[in-house]
Amino acid sequence: MEELFQTADWKSEKHVPVIEVGEVKKDEVAEVRVTVGKEIPHPNTTEHHIRWVELLFLPEGEKFPYQIGRAEFLSHGESVQGANTSTVYSEPVAIFAFKTGKSGKLIAISYCNIHGLWRNEVELRF
Repeated sequence: MEELFQTADWKSEKHVPVIEVGEVKKDEVAEVRVTVGKEIPHPNTTEHHIRWVELLFLPEGEKFPYQIGRAEFLSHGESVQGANTSTVYSEPVAIFAFKTGKSGKLIAISYCNIHGLWRNEVELRF
């Protein structure tokens, strides 16, 4: 399945989910912000948009990741009058909160309706 996911430097590619996490302490709630298009804005039109982002956590020494959450972005300017006729546009930004007793890897996945699946990951250490 690895070939289904694209990766790149988020500073030069608008589809890569950016993972931002502050200081994390063992067994305390951590807030993780996932954004798509942080450095280069992603289009958010009926024809081209980010549909969803998902955050997973793979603890050290474990085989399978835990799904922390998923956010769907459902408003892309469409209305009963047609494409891009609304004034409502979702922005691909989500905040997830969770706690863990282990270090590990945060994995974010985003889905663009034209350019497919994108992945990014960061280490979570305490």
